[in-house]
Amino acid sequence: MSNKFLRGTFVLTLGTYISRILGMIYIIPFTALVGIPGNGLYQVGYVQYALFLSIATAGFPMAVSKYVSKYNALGDYETSRRMFKTGLIVMSITGVLAFLVLFSLSPYFAQWALSKNEIGGVTVEDAIFVTRMVSLALILVPIMSLFRGFFQGHQSMGPTAVSQVIEQIVRIIFLLGATYYILKVIKGDLVTAVGYATFAALVGAVGGLIVLIIYWFRRKGSLLAMQKNEIPSHNIPVKTMFKEVFSYALPFVFVGLAIPLYNFIDTFTFNSAMVRAGFESVAFEHFSITTALVPKLVMIPVSLATAFGLTLIPSVTEAFTNKNYEGLRRQIDQTLQIIMFLVLPAVIGLSVLAGPAYNVFFSGKSLELGQDILMWYAPVALLFSLFTVNAAILQGLNKQKLAVISLVLGILVKLVLNMPLIEMFQSVGSIAATALGYLVSLIYGFAMIKRHAHYSYGVLIKRTFLILTLGIFMGLTVSVTQSILDIFITYSDGGTQSVTVLVISVIVGGAVYLYLAYRSHLLEKLFGSRILKFIPGRRREY
Repeated sequence: MSNKFLRGTFVLTLGTYISRILGMIYIIPFTALVGIPGNGLYQVGYVQYALFLSIATAGFPMAVSKYVSKYNALGDYETSRRMFKTGLIVMSITGVLAFLVLFSLSPYFAQWALSKNEIGGVTVEDAIFVTRMVSLALILVPIMSLFRGFFQGHQSMGPTAVSQVIEQIVRIIFLLGATYYILKVIKGDLVTAVGYATFAALVGAVGGLIVLIIYWFRRKGSLLAMQKNEIPSHNIPVKTMFKEVFSYALPFVFVGLAIPLYNFIDTFTFNSAMVRAGFESVAFEHFSITTALVPKLVMIPVSLATAFGLTLIPSVTEAFTNKNYEGLRRQIDQTLQIIMFLVLPAVIGLSVLAGPAYNVFFSGKSLELGQDILMWYAPVALLFSLFTVNAAILQGLNKQKLAVISLVLGILVKLVLNMPLIEMFQSVGSIAATALGYLVSLIYGFAMIKRHAHYSYGVLIKRTFLILTLGIFMGLTVSVTQSILDIFITYSDGGTQSVTVLVISVIVGGAVYLYLAYRSHLLEKLFGSRILKFIPGRRREY
């Protein structure tokens, strides 16, 4: 794997992780201000926004990334430049259309999501207001996404990483500031506060877009697309150019819709299923924790896979275009192994430490229920991660239709099983339906990668068993550490106690895992012998 790929992955991973961490930290004061009902109301509006954002962008930014990478590899920079300019116009139009549709249809979505005129103290009118406030962000976010796709097509991940962080910082500052001002200063109502909290998506997008525009002007002279063509321009007609891009974009639409669609299904079936099963009194509490709170923690490990997926697509496309099949297989192999190495122990640790982890971020609100949901939900993060990379590989191989089929199979499983499983097992039923959906998608996707990339899973399976063994041993160590700490510190007593238990357990577990990975030579096999220079006592040998 090239240094450029690893460097790009690291930069984007760092930016994504910082953004995720900020998105995780803000939920602490936000939950303290609005409580579980406020989070549930926020989720009702935000899920619809996320779905319409995926539709508005139509996979276009990532398709542009793929398109730019392809024509830059051929030396036709003029074509890349034309696509970017035309794409800005397209994203402006689709963003406005998505805003108008969501704004107009919000009454129907609100009624559908709540299943009744009022549930858990939240009314249909409340959900309409929140949805319309967040819909405004659709006007600007697609344009920002296209800028990011263009930079990523040049394997320049810095602008995307920095803009993600700035967007998140601006959004959080406005979100918390507006919520605090409305609830504490002017003594306003919860619905207004949550509405302005969702409106923060637009404010954050303004900050992120400004950063990208600054990068554009600073790097305009050095971007590959600004260089003279090494070959005669293809002079592709706009119609033909868009036909090619949309052939790339359609699968990105579906794959980009994966998590929003799963959330959308939960948003519009969860409360109905709970009411039908006789759990109306606790339906909105379960809904809020399962769809709004716990996913904030579970999605942290997924950030790594998202970053790998974003950087993997242009690199796989370039290798495939140049018919470098050996390099392609090595890239797939190392990416999947690193994902397993990093994400698998993370989800094991999160399951074991579900109690203190939930209590740290959500201040003990419905602690017992939240702990149980997080314990079951954490392993699904591994499926999320593998699906993201799996889909990226298929698209890089120009097997877009297969990526779509993979997603559709999983969504069908989720649709069929979600309500029956929720009626039987409440929140755990929703989690199980999600896990089964992603599992079906993965089985199909991996089979297609094996067929079309001639990729052998032998080494990956062996390494996965080793990683799982190390992860289980780490999980046992974490569990024992937590049990010993419980003698002196009870995490349920408060946030400080939870932080103490969580930090100590994570440090011990992480140290044990890395030591075992070093002793088993797994670190060298995955990252190369250079990793040894960071190990004390091995510098001389290196």
